[in-house]
Amino acid sequence: MSLPYRLVATDLDGTLLRGDDTVSPRTRDALAAATQAGAAHLVVTGRAVPWTRHILDALDYRGLAVCGQGGQLYHAGEHRLLTSVTLDRELAGLALARIEAETGPLAVAASRDGLDGAVIVGPGYRVQEGPLPATPYEDRAELWSAPLSKLYLQHPRLSDDELAKVARETAGAMVGITMAGPGIVELLPLGLTKATGLSLAARRLGVTAAETIAFGDMPNDVPMFAWAGHGVAVANAHPELLAVADEITTSNEEDGIAVVLERLLA
Repeated sequence: MSLPYRLVATDLDGTLLRGDDTVSPRTRDALAAATQAGAAHLVVTGRAVPWTRHILDALDYRGLAVCGQGGQLYHAGEHRLLTSVTLDRELAGLALARIEAETGPLAVAASRDGLDGAVIVGPGYRVQEGPLPATPYEDRAELWSAPLSKLYLQHPRLSDDELAKVARETAGAMVGITMAGPGIVELLPLGLTKATGLSLAARRLGVTAAETIAFGDMPNDVPMFAWAGHGVAVANAHPELLAVADEITTSNEEDGIAVVLERLLA
């Protein structure tokens, strides 16, 4: 078997993972076959390392992983953070103030930097159910007390798309803004995207953009698709990603990644 790509880059939530945070045997087998054919598998996720590594360990994933929306390069086999980009806290505070001047009060959470960086969650912020740990805070001053990877914003009435639009219009010259999933509008270091981390990992692996196939489901995957030679959206993807995909496969619950890899390997 041969594969026309040397790197298979996959998002996690909504793409590689099913709703129960597992990977189907069929998709595992397809990725193993791609690896045997000479391609590397690279996880590229918006999750920061502390919210990613338990999933990678469960998958027995030993290679590099791009985490934190491109800001962290993590070696899963060595449990080591290789590179990390942090959010300028002064700029983030100014950006948050500008956004709230338009939207009114927001619920705010943050990922702190580092291999064991906590996710801290402010009043009113809705955390998705699951095993991921989060530490509550009451005083917003706690947001700025340690280096940050990113902020998460939620609004009581605006949709995620509406909130992201207002944030870009008011603070897009100061910070990066992306929508990574339901209830997950993020403020990032300006210019940081999944493509940033993917290109860094690819250089380490000696692989070019043209040799990369990428799979995703949300607007934060748009830059990754723009960088990769071929971008594949799962059927459950956000319309913004579907609009720029080179190909649309079946959903994450229907082994969308495996469907494409099996065809390419045939």
